[in-house]
Parts: sequence; structure tokens; C-alpha cells
Amino acid sequence: MTREKTTNAVEVRGLVKHFGETKAVDGIDLDVREGTVMGVLGPNGAGKTTLVRMLSTLLQPDGGTAKVAGYDVVRQPRELRRTIGLTGQYASVDEKLSGWENLYMIGRLLDLSRSQSRERADELLERFSLTEAARRPVMKYSGGMRRRLDLAASMIGRPKVLYLDEPTTGLDPRTRNEVWDEVKNIVAEGNTVLLTTQYMEEAEQLAEELTVIDRGRIIAEGRVPELKAKVGGRTLEVRPADPGELQRMVGALAQAGLDGLAGATADEASGVVSVPIVSDEQLTAVVSLLGERGFALADIATHLPSLDEVFLALTGQKATHQDDDNELEEVAA
Repeated sequence: MTREKTTNAVEVRGLVKHFGETKAVDGIDLDVREGTVMGVLGPNGAGKTTLVRMLSTLLQPDGGTAKVAGYDVVRQPRELRRTIGLTGQYASVDEKLSGWENLYMIGRLLDLSRSQSRERADELLERFSLTEAARRPVMKYSGGMRRRLDLAASMIGRPKVLYLDEPTTGLDPRTRNEVWDEVKNIVAEGNTVLLTTQYMEEAEQLAEELTVIDRGRIIAEGRVPELKAKVGGRTLEVRPADPGELQRMVGALAQAGLDGLAGATADEASGVVSVPIVSDEQLTAVVSLLGERGFALADIATHLPSLDEVFLALTGQKATHQDDDNELEEVAA
């Protein structure tokens, strides 16, 4: 079979997966542009891991179609596996082997020659700052070192599409930042990443676009600012020079008769008046009004809702940082 050309690295249409009477994935459509990071968010049991396992040929879809790097996940699984990499929630390397031996073995399994496997193992160990531990058994690695080795293992075959399923679960902040930096490097080289995560900071750091899944269905998608704008728009925060003016400022805004200004609130602790803003014109009107009423302002700022707030508004659940590895068992129960 020949590889079909595409501008999208991943194209999914109407993808479905059942476990008994439960639809773990219920008609998902998804496009991931080449050379970008697509973040897939959702609460535990939403269907994220099931989606990744179908796109990596580990599960057979019950309906719909999916193409990755131009290959059909059902009709061309052998060809597809040579163009993808997968890092799951837990390191999957052999603990009894050394880091170098793990990478060399994977290279050979991918039909690289002995010399190519040795060269690739050395290259990736250096890239992931594991050269000094190369000959040490993986059982003696720290959690962060194992995660970096697992990510290196997924890169042995130079995949065009890399799946990262909760890649920084259990990592300390420093190691997590190292993984983030490496993901950015991977994308800068022209590769595509499909990232599942419940870390809001991770999604904002890495993903250009987001897809939010709940109960097997997509409930929202778009760039981070677009999703934030959908959940309540911006908030204007005004700090009067005189903290004693807080309540008078709220009263002035309420009496102005402008749309939305009756929702202004004062926070005595922070000394800030918060005003919901739906347009640039409204923002300008608020600032002008306060100036006309003689208020001296110490600070003005606007902000969109946090990604945590977006997640809560869309799914009805707070973002958790638990593992999703047993998702299949949960939905099948």
C-alpha cells in the first residue's frame, strides 16, 4: 500500500470504541496539523487513553476512520507503527537492562543495523542527559531518569508522530520542565505530538491547540485563548490609588448604566475592583468613566480565565493529576 499525502499528521472521523455497553470513544473527529502539539484534555475515564491506543494500533476501533502520517490505522498498521512513537503514563523499559541496552534493543527491533542501533542509542542518551548512566541498570535510575529514557526509547525510530500519554505523571517540577523542553525540541524539528494531560500548566506550555473530551465525546476545541474566551471572556481588574475608594468605585460603575457593569465586585483584601468585560469598547468605556468620575488609579490589568477554570466549566470537574492508566478497566466495568 502506498502512503497518502496529507497536510494533517492525524485525521480522525467518527471514531468509536465500545467496552460492553459503554462507549469509551463516541464518534470523535480530530485533526492535528503537522509540526504542532495537540493537547487532549479530559477527566479520568473520558476516553483519552482509549483514543491514543486506537491511534497507535493497540486497539481496534469499532467504527469510524483514522489516518496517522497518511496511514490508515486499521488497513496499514505495520506501516504506521514505523512512523509513530508512544510514551505512556509509566516508563515501559526493561529494568534489568542498562539504559544503553534498552535503546539498542529497541533499535534492533525496529530493524536498524547493529551500527545504526549503537549510534542511535549513544545519540539519544547524550540528548537526554543520560550518558553517565548509560551502562547502569535501569532499576537504579531515578523516576525522572526513567521517564527521560522512556521518551528517548520512543524516539529511536525517528517518529513523525509522537503520542505522549500523561508524560510527566509523578515527576518533580525540575524533571517535568526538562521533559517539556525536550518536547519543544521534538516539535521544532518538524515532528507532531499528540499530548494527553490533566496538567493545565503543561497544556498551556506545550499545546498550540486543545481538544477537551468528556464521556468519549469532544465538548470543546480550539486554541488556548479561544477556549478561555468561551468561558466568560475577560475580567478587568482596577486598583484605585486609595483603597478606601473601592465601594464608591463599584457604586459608580453600577450607576453608569453600561451593560455588564452591574457585575462589578470589590475585593477588600486585594484592594481590586473586578469588572466582567465582553469587548474592547466596554473596557475603554470603563476606564473613561472612572477618569471622568475623578478616581485615581494605581493599576489596571485584564486577564482571561485560567485553563483550570475552563476545564471546570466545560467538564463540571476540577482538573486532577491522577493517572489514567486504568481507564480501559474503568469504562469496561
